[in-house]
Amino acid sequence: MNVHDQHRGTRDHAETAAPDAPIPADATASKGRRSRYAWLGTAASIILFAVSLGVLWKLVQTVTWADLRKAFVEASSDQLGLAFLFVFVSYLFLTGYDALALRQLRIKVPYRITALASFTSYAVSFTLGFPLLTAGTIRYWIYARQGLTAAKIAALTVIAGFTFWLGMGVVLGLSLIIEASQLAGLAFTSIRINQGVGLFALALVLGYLGWVSAKRRHVTIRQWRLELPGASVSLGQMVVGIGDVCAAAAVLYVLMPAGLSIGFTTFLAIYVLAAMLGIASNAPGGLGVFEATILLALSSLPREQVLGSLLLFRICYYVVPFVTALAMLGAYEIVKRAGRARGEP
Repeated sequence: MNVHDQHRGTRDHAETAAPDAPIPADATASKGRRSRYAWLGTAASIILFAVSLGVLWKLVQTVTWADLRKAFVEASSDQLGLAFLFVFVSYLFLTGYDALALRQLRIKVPYRITALASFTSYAVSFTLGFPLLTAGTIRYWIYARQGLTAAKIAALTVIAGFTFWLGMGVVLGLSLIIEASQLAGLAFTSIRINQGVGLFALALVLGYLGWVSAKRRHVTIRQWRLELPGASVSLGQMVVGIGDVCAAAAVLYVLMPAGLSIGFTTFLAIYVLAAMLGIASNAPGGLGVFEATILLALSSLPREQVLGSLLLFRICYYVVPFVTALAMLGAYEIVKRAGRARGEP
């Protein structure tokens, strides 16, 4: 595939559909079918969340507060230092999500603004959930002051989402193939099933790359059309997504108890699966679903120690960035108000 030629000539904005254009009958029927079955996704998320909470509750029944406190305070300073280093690396990669999306949209925004919008929107949405509302509001609050319209901010959010899933797909596929044997014992599956799922995940990613390389591709969201990134930007998205996922998994990996006998690649597959199930549950940060999956996969380790590591992970990766993001947003607003008071634009 010719990466550079296919990406050349990308338009600089999402094209808005004509508001008075007639809606085809088949499109109306398709919309009706989607709305009729939309409740299925919600119901599946609720069931997944409820089952996971039940499993989590059963798993922690044997854990006492004394055991949990002991596991929590036994984390060494080296573990915490490495954990916060990987938190920083992960959120640094997350700023690349917005940077690549702005490049695709041909919009120039200073990196300090991009980093602020990206870090704060993800830190808040990871903790509170409802990313379309929380992350979307923060992005609009910051990017609107840079002249971006609501449509372009929505386009940026969509492209950033593609970055995340490209990275997850590659990491899941490779880890399932490379560590198929060890994962078979942990997940009670077969080697061939793991390899098959891994190959399927990689095939989806490669298929997407081939699809966007063949010609310009668009997605239509409500009444506007967004041109998808070509192969060169998509490859960049893949690298950024992989870096983010690996760094986030490393945060939890270094916080695990000393008896962890599996390698990072195997742990990475477990982490990605737990994260994907958490996303499917629609719970804030995958709360409950993520923990239940990790506890089941690492059932050979002392449960209280793994649970302590998971709580530390929540603090390091969610709570601390969330508090930092709120402080940064407050400082940003104070600086902007002070600038307006001095007559600055």
